[in-house]
Amino acid sequence: MRALVKHRAGPELELQTGRAVPECGPRDVLIRVLKAGICGTDRHIWEWDAWAAGRIPVGITTGHEFVGIIERVGSAVTKYSPGLRVSAEGHICSWSDYNARTGAAHIARDTQILGVDRDGCFAEYVCVPEENVWPVHPSIPDHVAAILDPLGNAVHTVMAANVSAKTVLITGVGIIGLMAVTVAKAAGASRIFVTDLDEKRLALAQKLGACAAYKANDPNWIEKVRKQTRGDGPDALIEMSGHPAAIDDGFKCLRMGGTAALLGIPSRPIAFDLTNHVIFKGATVLGINGRKMFETWYQMEELLLSGRLELDEIITHQLPFDQFRKGFELMQSGEGIKVVLEIGGR
Repeated sequence: MRALVKHRAGPELELQTGRAVPECGPRDVLIRVLKAGICGTDRHIWEWDAWAAGRIPVGITTGHEFVGIIERVGSAVTKYSPGLRVSAEGHICSWSDYNARTGAAHIARDTQILGVDRDGCFAEYVCVPEENVWPVHPSIPDHVAAILDPLGNAVHTVMAANVSAKTVLITGVGIIGLMAVTVAKAAGASRIFVTDLDEKRLALAQKLGACAAYKANDPNWIEKVRKQTRGDGPDALIEMSGHPAAIDDGFKCLRMGGTAALLGIPSRPIAFDLTNHVIFKGATVLGINGRKMFETWYQMEELLLSGRLELDEIITHQLPFDQFRKGFELMQSGEGIKVVLEIGGR
């Protein structure tokens, strides 16, 4: 089969032919990949930054966002049959530790991530455990089903912050930040404020439902948001950028007693004013990792079926598999937001 492989300890990936189709165990499902999304993690692997160099094994097939058709199943698989259209949760664990057995499998101690710790979906076939398979509703199109993984990050973050009838500040409107805008609107947020440095993405955020968008380097944006929120600041902070300045400003803006849900990952350890931002502010701080298995998936499906999520303008490009290089270049340049690769046909 064809597969996009981290072929060396350095930048870029290589499209290899003749790669062995994965062998499935008794409880595994082999999926023929139709479409796969490129995400920020894949860009880190492509660019071979410090995180990737310390985490990604050379020779691995990358990618973790996809939709496909079940090709065959292991001898002990009971839920699914060949021919079913599916996606899959990319966090894979043994379901044996405390977190997995008490409803928090997304942070299980032994979690392996598809395309990071084991071969992923930038290939014509991918193999995942039966427990991780998610049947895709017929009403959800392939290009949307291919990005349920990052959409789940947005849904998990927004739902954890309990945004209904509340004012919300989203710092950073990259791929998942833009998704968070449409999710927060669908979840009943009263008003949504966003910050970023990219004017095109700020404009798109407003089109998706933000009532106001501010350049993150505007020294007066915090005061502008406070004036629109009774002088208190927003009820909830959704931090999507991971940038130290954005994190600091977001907490400064958050009202006393507000809730902060943090998904953005700083590239290195940062200094943080714990005393004023959390303790004296009486803030509730939520660290968000991945998607709840499988509460978030049910929430995603219902939101998509409601017709209230607007994703088509976030999915800016769909490219043939062999144009993967262009896909990564589009992301690096900022011209592409969410890029989907067309791996195989029906």
